[in-house]
Amino acid sequence: VFCLDHRSYNKHNCPKGNRGDVTVVICPLCAKGVRLNPDEDPNITWEKHVNTDCDPSSYEETVEKKKKKCPVPRCRELLTFSNTIKCRDCSVEHCLKHRFGPDHGCAGPKKPESRWSSLLASAEASISRLSADLSQKLQFANGNSEKMPEKNGKVTVDVCPKCSRGFREPGDLLKHIDKDHHGSSKA
Repeated sequence: VFCLDHRSYNKHNCPKGNRGDVTVVICPLCAKGVRLNPDEDPNITWEKHVNTDCDPSSYEETVEKKKKKCPVPRCRELLTFSNTIKCRDCSVEHCLKHRFGPDHGCAGPKKPESRWSSLLASAEASISRLSADLSQKLQFANGNSEKMPEKNGKVTVDVCPKCSRGFREPGDLLKHIDKDHHGSSKA
């Protein structure tokens, strides 16, 4: 035990004083930390690292691993193994503060269409087609439609240009024009 003036290793000329001193240098080639041994020349320690542990191809991976931050704008939280959550929906890693979807702007899970919803959609489509067909047939029956489609989609109705009445046969349309409109087919 030394007094305040002589407590540091340098002040009392301790021969093994620098053993407690830990110095780490970051390698510019592989971005790994290299511990300099106090009993060894730093050049020898460096040479050992370059010949055995140094892998320049892992530089990008090491730098990226060390500098991962939360991707949420204005969040400066560094991501570590203990504060990182991977979102199930967007598969992006976030800090604990932004772990919930609304906090990091996640759209949420994409729900697969269930059998019930697909059945409901097909039923609605069938009802709307049936409704359209029925209203078209009712308009034709009242004489208000220009065309009456058959089941195969072909049009078989001719329409009077004056009164919009439908006829299945062209001859019937001509007779109607002569009889009811006195031979004039212009509107």
